[in-house]
Amino acid sequence: MKPPVGAYAVDTRSGRVGIVMGHEGPYVQLRPCGGGREWDAEPGAVRHATPAERLSAMTTYANARSRGEVP
Repeated sequence: MKPPVGAYAVDTRSGRVGIVMGHEGPYVQLRPCGGGREWDAEPGAVRHATPAERLSAMTTYANARSRGEVP
C-alpha cells in the first residue's frame, strides 16, 4: 500500500504511527507525529492509522513535550 503524502499510517513491523512524507524507491517515508527523524517502511508493512491510533500517537507526543522530553 502506498498511502498519500500527509496521511497518518502505521508501520506494522515496528508498530509506530507516522505521517507519510513521501515515497522513495520502493519505500514509504514516515515521520513521527511530533516531528523527528523519518524512517523507511516497506509498502506491504504500512496501513492507514485508525483515529484511535492517531490520537494515541499525538497524546504520547504531547505528554513527552509537557515533561520537557522533546523540544
